[in-house]
Amino acid sequence: MLTRTLRLASRTSVLALTAFALAAPLAVAPALADGELNLYSSRHYDTDERLYSDFEEATGITINRIEASADELIQRIDSEGANSPADVLMTVDAGRLFRADELGLFQPYESGELDERIPSYLRHPDGHWYGFSQRARVIYYAKDRVENPPMTYQDLADPQYEGMVCARSSGNIYMLSLLAGLIGHLGEDAAEEWAAAFYGNMAREPEGNDTAQLRALVSGECDIVVGNTYYFARAIRKDVEGLSADDRENIGWVFPNQEDIGTHVNISGAGIAANAPNPENAALFLEYLASDAAQEYFSAGNDEYPAVMGTALSPSVATLGLFRQDTQNLSVLGENQALAQEIYNRVGYP
Repeated sequence: MLTRTLRLASRTSVLALTAFALAAPLAVAPALADGELNLYSSRHYDTDERLYSDFEEATGITINRIEASADELIQRIDSEGANSPADVLMTVDAGRLFRADELGLFQPYESGELDERIPSYLRHPDGHWYGFSQRARVIYYAKDRVENPPMTYQDLADPQYEGMVCARSSGNIYMLSLLAGLIGHLGEDAAEEWAAAFYGNMAREPEGNDTAQLRALVSGECDIVVGNTYYFARAIRKDVEGLSADDRENIGWVFPNQEDIGTHVNISGAGIAANAPNPENAALFLEYLASDAAQEYFSAGNDEYPAVMGTALSPSVATLGLFRQDTQNLSVLGENQALAQEIYNRVGYP
């Protein structure tokens, strides 16, 4: 088990609504500036190139990347076994990180710096993985057609919204994680009642990604949709086909459950591979991802909320605003994932 503790000044407890400023590269001790890092990543965003190049420039460590879907990478590392060259596995969704951890693909890493910077609910209790960026799953609605939008996830099951709601299919990892989180709060029986009524309020069969849900909203096919924040923040920052400036002006959003459990969040996260050949470089990379420079770039480059509280937000994310988060540990999303799929299947949600 790796153990490394660094001192760090305390950070504020809320995300700062300040404009993004281009951050300087992370300063790293020259003694650690050599070698290579084998990164297995399912993040498919071109903007992440800046994350990697800044790390290489600051440390002298060369990043060798293998990029594929999360499932493919998890299967590959598992098949490679003790001979796996992977140093770090980086992917999106806590449920996938949980799945990799259940296969024994991570090693624990104790870091005073990461424990101080990353909130406890965004990391594995024993340091097997850490969340470095967040995306909240929120409710969008057409402002010209919905006078009283749902204010909670539970409200999405209210009969008053029958025939108005659109969402992704049940097999989508974000929908599985949303229900897994609700199971953690409500219990299995209540979560199943919610899933059945939620599906009953659908305007059409679940289909498409989160951008498709927003397009269905502006086309009038749906009045209310569920989606992650970074999809809409991206449309604020740049042109997205099917989401004109006028369309965006008519989209309202709600951070659900601000009066009780908080809004469901998911993460992009990473952990040190169990058989990492370069564990010290892997540890340095994780701590770099929690640095001010990297955290600001997660927001500026991919319209995500940083994991480190007090980090400057990009203008697009700042437009969405601050919110109260669900603070149950994200391990719950993995622990309840299979049950969530069973519930969706039982209620006929495809």
